[in-house]
This record gives sequence, structure tokens and C-alpha cells, in this order.
Amino acid sequence: MRLSQSQGHLNQSQKMALAGLVAVLLPVFFPNLFKPLGRASPSMFSEWNAPKPRHLPLLKAAIQRQIPFRQQLDLWSPLPDQGWKPCIRSADDMPLPGKSMGYIQVFLDGGLNQQRMGICDAVAVAKILNATLVIPHLEVNPVWQDASSFSDIFDVDHFISALEGDISIVKELPSEYSWSTREYYATGIRDTRIKMAPVHASANWYLENVLPILQRFGIAAISPFSHRLTFNNLPPNIQRLRCKVNFEALAFVPHVRELGETLVSHLRYPVTESQAMGNLFVKDGREQMRNQGSGKFVVLHLRFDKDMAAHSACDFGGGKAERMALAKYRQVIWQGRVVNSQFTNEELRGQGRCPLTPEQIGLLLAALGFSNSTRLYLASHKVYGGESRISTLRKLFPLMEDKKSLTSAEERAKVKGKASLLAAVDYYVSMQSDVFISASPGNMHNAVLGHRAFLNLKTIRPNMALLGQLFLNKSMEWSDFQHAVIEGHIKRQGHIRLRKEKQSIYTYPAPDCMCQA
Repeated sequence: MRLSQSQGHLNQSQKMALAGLVAVLLPVFFPNLFKPLGRASPSMFSEWNAPKPRHLPLLKAAIQRQIPFRQQLDLWSPLPDQGWKPCIRSADDMPLPGKSMGYIQVFLDGGLNQQRMGICDAVAVAKILNATLVIPHLEVNPVWQDASSFSDIFDVDHFISALEGDISIVKELPSEYSWSTREYYATGIRDTRIKMAPVHASANWYLENVLPILQRFGIAAISPFSHRLTFNNLPPNIQRLRCKVNFEALAFVPHVRELGETLVSHLRYPVTESQAMGNLFVKDGREQMRNQGSGKFVVLHLRFDKDMAAHSACDFGGGKAERMALAKYRQVIWQGRVVNSQFTNEELRGQGRCPLTPEQIGLLLAALGFSNSTRLYLASHKVYGGESRISTLRKLFPLMEDKKSLTSAEERAKVKGKASLLAAVDYYVSMQSDVFISASPGNMHNAVLGHRAFLNLKTIRPNMALLGQLFLNKSMEWSDFQHAVIEGHIKRQGHIRLRKEKQSIYTYPAPDCMCQA
């Protein structure tokens, strides 16, 4: 009896020892299991705790919400005429000179919308220098590893024809300059490369530093080029030209527009169960749906990837494991140089520095008056935390859709795995929506905000400072929360804001690119 007990104890000890040995050796032999899977994904073990709702009382009340008809009507109503109209042509536009000073090349990094702004600036610089622009080179995105070129994303022929009266553009360099390539500039110091263009450089800087190179060599390559042209003290015709490029010349390639139109059609006119079974009993259904608001949809740009979560230094409710994983990620990517790290979570939220989680943006939309029958299109690449983080938002808006839920794999084949093209599709759908809202500021938010302001379309700008303070109050009742949200967003639903000094013309197109009616 004692022997069997001893053997049992020994077996138990051996099992515990073996388990301990496995726990020690597993990270050694399989380190990737304990590291982040990617910039937008959690690791398999270090962050596996699914976050729980952080505002449960508000969430319960929001799920049971009843929205007055008048409030919904106001939400879905288009913006009234604000006295401003697009104005990107004028009598003082200079005609295109007969002789070009040479060729300008630019190499653009960043994501789709950062590259979009760089393209607009490149056209403006070519105009300032009276140079011929070579179709810009888009660098491989280091985050998403997307090698899409200009012609993969934008309609090149439309781009050239839309600007033919403003600047000269070529698709490729002539043979005598065929040596001027990305690889050529990557292998040494070259006289024709401008490497030190300052951020927000003036027009005079280009005339003093780039024009002489053009005159000497007939070509100049500028890299890096992102954010390399000022927003201030430029001639009005140059400012208007930038907007013309952004809002007219940059059209997406046909298959992006076609996929975007398919998504918009499914969002506006969803196929009901009865229709799917062949019972098409609604003759004037589309008009009836418009009258009731059910033919409309909201685009939510949910920017909540791992980069943003880590860089914000905020606490998102994933517990100690998530906090440690994000801290480690900050150290690896930015070597700890993150300003927000010096503040507490409460201080950051009180200052409005924390991106809204899917749960919080859902509560914001619900408080503003969007019902649970709202068609919500989710524009995002990847959400940190995946479906477990999105599930709360889905409870509030069960009709939430995205590219995968609305289209087939065959329809998405041409954009599969290409982050820039996927972002282009989201941009297209965002411009067709009745309402657009972004969970956090960023390049996509700024680009769509400016474009929709140019066309007088409704765009909700979350009041981050107000929401940060509201979400810190764990005892707030739903009625108080709803009242505070509505009051705090009365003037944040697409009202024209005039650009201030140093602000981007692409985010605030008035007054440079708009005229008072």
C-alpha cells in the first residue's frame, strides 16, 4: 500500500516536473507563440484574455434604447447649404508654358492617404518649378508589405487628362534618363537626388534648391517627399491646384470603383429573406426605404490596430497580460520613446488622447440616436483584439457589415491581400455614405473629412476630450450620458471650418479651395 502511494506520489512529482520543464522550454523552441503575430494582432499566449465590456451599465441601456422618430430624421437629413461651394478654377490660373525645365521624380512612403497627399504636393511642386512630373513612385509599405504601384490604385489616364492644362505629366522617363531609378538612388550619393527637403518647405526653397539641379541635369529626384510642401504663403492658384488633384484628378481604378459600387448597392438595398426566396413583393421598395431612412447607411472607420493601441499608452481592459504586451511592443517599435507613457490612463483619457474602442464608438453612435436597425459599414484593415473586441459593437449594431460579409471571394479577388487597394475601396464607400464617422484621428480620417467637407456631406467628429471624461465616470446613467453626447456634438457633424495657419488644406479645404456662394 505504501509502495503504491509512494509510486503515485513519484508519478505526480514527475508529471509536475515534466510540466515545469515544458513551460520553461516551450518559449525557447517555439518563441513565436509568445511574440506578437503582427502589428495588428495579439500573440497566441501573451494577450489571449478576451476583453470584457468596460461600460456594462451603459451598454445594457443602449441595447434597449428607443430612438424618437424626430431624432432619427435629424440624424439622417443631409447638411443644409452652408454658403460655401467648391472653387478650384479661376481666371488668374497661369497657362502651361511651352518649355519644361526638366523632369521631377518623387518617391512616396506611408499608407494610401499619406501617399495621396504626397501626389497632390508633387503636382504643386512641378507647377512651381515648371517641370514635367513623372508618375510618382509608391514605396512598399513596411507595415502591410503592399507593393501596389500608382497605376494599381489610381486611373493614370484620367489623372493625366484632368491635369493636362495645368502641368505636363509622363508615365515613364524618356530613354536618356532611364538610369534614374529607385535602385540607382539606393546604391550611393547621387547629384540628382534631393534628400534633405525640409518638412513643409516653402515654394522659394524649391526654386532655390531644386530648380538649379533641374537646369543642370534635366532631372531631379526628391526622396523622401511626404509632407514636403508648406500649407502657408503659397499663390492661390497652387492651393487650388492641390485640391483639384485631390478631389478631381485622383480617381481609383475601375475594379476598385466597381467593388465599391457593389458594396454601396448591398448596403442601400439589402436583399431581405423574403426576396432571397423569390418573394419580390415591394414595387416601389427603394423609394419607401429612403423615406423611412432604412436605405441609408453609416461608414465607421474603426482605426484600432496594435500600433495605435500601443502608441496611445492607454488601458483597454485586456488586463495585465495586454498591458505588458503593449508595453513590450512600444519598447521594440519605438524604443520606449512614446510621450504618452509618462501619463496615467486617467490623465490620458481626461485629455482625450485615447482612441475609442469598438465598445465606446458603439455607445457614442447609440447615444447620438442611431438605432439597432442602422446599416453600419466597418471600414478597417485589422482590429486589435479581433472579433472578441468587436463583439460588443455588433451587439449594439447587429446589421454591421464589411467587405467580406457583403461580397464574395471572387468579387474581392483583385484586392485580396493588398492593403492600399482595400483602403481605396473603403475610401470609395466612405464617400458614398450618408454619414461618416472615424473612431480616431489619422490620415484616413483627415482625408475623408476634407473630401466630404468639400462636397458638403455629413461627417461626425467625435469629441475625444468630452468622451474621455464621460467614460471615466463609471456611475453615469444612460440618460445623462446621452444628453452630454448630443450636446457635445451639435457643431461636430459636418459644419464648415476654415483652415487655420499650418493646418492641412486636404483636411480643411475652405477657404483656399472653396468660395462663398
